[in-house]
Amino acid sequence: MIWLVAAAAVFLAIHLVISGTRLRDAITGAIGQGAYMGLFSLASLACLVWMGIAYVHAQRGGADPVWWTATPVTKWIQLVVTFVAFMLIVPGLVTPNPTSVRQEGQLSKPDAVRGILRVTRHPFLWGVALWAAGHLMVNGDLASLILFGSLLALAVLGTTSIDAKRRRALGPTWDAFAAQTSGVPFAAIATGRQSLKLGEIGWWRLGVAVIVWGALVFAHPLLFGVSPLPNA
Repeated sequence: MIWLVAAAAVFLAIHLVISGTRLRDAITGAIGQGAYMGLFSLASLACLVWMGIAYVHAQRGGADPVWWTATPVTKWIQLVVTFVAFMLIVPGLVTPNPTSVRQEGQLSKPDAVRGILRVTRHPFLWGVALWAAGHLMVNGDLASLILFGSLLALAVLGTTSIDAKRRRALGPTWDAFAAQTSGVPFAAIATGRQSLKLGEIGWWRLGVAVIVWGALVFAHPLLFGVSPLPNA
């Protein structure tokens, strides 16, 4: 279990303590943006692999206390939550977004706020947060709390971290974009700053999201040894 805790701590640290603070600015100033992004990507991938391996060993090690398990009700809720998660994740990945790496130039376009960005300027991260929360509903063992809890924390805190990083780098240009959008999903729509336009999101993006979600649901037993379906 100690290795899973260590992996999760390092993963959070490189994203929130390094990438999300002025320490990142100092590092990029010393080695350049390209070198930093390369090292950061490698470190992130290595930590994800480390977490995955440590998670499997923690669950099989015999010292993984369980506080709750899945029920048919929580499985149904989890399916709905993860479905909504993929409705954010897939469009978020394939929609140009000023919050994404090296896409700050989108701010100069008159239609920078469109599609899924009307819902939230951080669709991918909120999708990951919902995905992690859904898994916590049906996995009450300590190893799962550490793994999915750290991913949930990173996704939620990452939205604030990215906003602060963009504000430092882009100033008033970023502030204008942020004023038209919301970090929390649907907040800009609820306050009248935006309106929901499903067609603008792209029906093909939503369709791909449904396909990916469905494929993962039915492939889950083969990939992870357990079915997320309530009656399985």
